[in-house]
Amino acid sequence: MDINKLTGLVIGAAIEVHKALGPGLLESAYEECLCRELELELRGIPFERQKELPIEYKGAKLDCGYRLDIVVAGRLILELKACENLQPIHEAQLLTYLKLTGIKYGLLINFNVPVLKDGIRRIAN
Repeated sequence: MDINKLTGLVIGAAIEVHKALGPGLLESAYEECLCRELELELRGIPFERQKELPIEYKGAKLDCGYRLDIVVAGRLILELKACENLQPIHEAQLLTYLKLTGIKYGLLINFNVPVLKDGIRRIAN
């Protein structure tokens, strides 16, 4: 599937979750609902949730406890937030995840906004 189409489908799913729940909940609630929205019986979009991200340092793989919120179809990382404002550190975090995994695209989604499109940033490595 084309990455733009995939991104559009994921954004549509996130908007559906935001319409149903609105802002003000914990990130974990949005993650749970977004995964449900992506699932086979609703949209049929393959994903992995809380995927482990080992760090490779000087030839050694280290398990530092990092986890990716959601990886969609092995091609798109979703970093979910429920904060007052997205900060540059949030973009840097997602960009680092992209570099470490070799995945080219990511979406930073902040559900704690009145209109979800104002809380979405697409990041490319």
